[in-house]
Amino acid sequence: MGMFKFAAVLLCGAAILIPMHEAFDYTPEIPAKQADTVQRMISENTQGYVRYAESGYEELPASAKPADTDISAKSAILIDADSGRILYEKNADEKLPMASTTKIMSAMLTLESGNLDEYFTVDANAIKVEGSSMGLQEGDQVTKRVLCYGMLLPSGNDAANAAAVKIAGSVPAFVEMMNARAKEMGLNSTHFVTPSGLDDDTDEHYSTAYDMARLATAAIQNPEFQKICSSASACISYGNPPYERWLTNSNKLLRSYQGIIGVKTGFTDKARRCLVSACQRNGVTLIAVTLNAPSDWQDHEKLYDYGFSAVNHYLLEDPYGILEVSVAGGEQDTVRAELAEEPRATLVVGEQDHVRQEALIPQFVYAPITAGDTLGYVNYFVGDKLVCSVPVCATEDVDAAPVEKMNIFEYYYHAIKRVFD
Repeated sequence: MGMFKFAAVLLCGAAILIPMHEAFDYTPEIPAKQADTVQRMISENTQGYVRYAESGYEELPASAKPADTDISAKSAILIDADSGRILYEKNADEKLPMASTTKIMSAMLTLESGNLDEYFTVDANAIKVEGSSMGLQEGDQVTKRVLCYGMLLPSGNDAANAAAVKIAGSVPAFVEMMNARAKEMGLNSTHFVTPSGLDDDTDEHYSTAYDMARLATAAIQNPEFQKICSSASACISYGNPPYERWLTNSNKLLRSYQGIIGVKTGFTDKARRCLVSACQRNGVTLIAVTLNAPSDWQDHEKLYDYGFSAVNHYLLEDPYGILEVSVAGGEQDTVRAELAEEPRATLVVGEQDHVRQEALIPQFVYAPITAGDTLGYVNYFVGDKLVCSVPVCATEDVDAAPVEKMNIFEYYYHAIKRVFD
């Protein structure tokens, strides 16, 4: 691999941008500070969720794709967790009750609240709730981590309420936190009324398959959440005094389908059978959601059979190797940089032959620079859709030059000379 260079010069107050290789046609405004450039690049590289009809991706293989009549669910979706790309959807935007899959949000907020292993006494009124339970009784000592196991394995409504009161002071206050997080995440078709998913007394507790897939994608990014929801069973300690006991996960897919890592089951008379699951194979993570699904286990198996036959995880080409970026105000004129990690993407089989790269590298960066600093990005596209974005990071330190050594005219004279040499 050769080195690719970037440079810029200032003459009489005017900027002259001189691209050093035709592969790099990105010419941003010269930043006042290097951090501003990197922050703008970060914002430009935010990956959203892509519906196939709007995507510009290649056609998904229709031969293996389940027909809507093959999926029992009233609403369903299958997405690639890494890119958010939608591989299958059926009424995915229809607002429906989602039963105990609600506890994905409740457990996620609980794990984020801190002090997970500090024992406390459960609120006596909070645990007086109908439906599925982890068996909490008045006076029991628990931890927040224990309550998360209680929520995600046996789907304890008592666990959800106990966590809500401990974290927010009351169930209604916790529900406000749930809705605030949903809004923050852009789950615009989701509204919570209870932390457990019980919906007997309301029609305002709802979500969509699309929103629940996004929620699950975020939740499994938390290693502790993924560890809990992927456990077929767990031995935890609680009670008065605490003693060890086993909880069993209600998600049968953990024991029947290869690669399942969660996430949450649900059922109420109103919502019927609901299921959010995640599955990993060969570097690919898929998320499936079914709402009001009489045959939910079979629906998810069909969706994953299709998904894993349609997509693969590919190592993408790094055509740049070692980059060399011009430095302003440094002890040396350039800094070496390279991709921070291997570029990889989940693609429909065949798309790997149609990937193009674009580099977003500023024409120069300001010293001082520390090895590991992000200087830009290399983006990978299929059509006009971003499938992978990898930071370009400095591989060496560059100290700022002492003030007495900074002769701006001499600096830019040599910068121009290097360009044409």
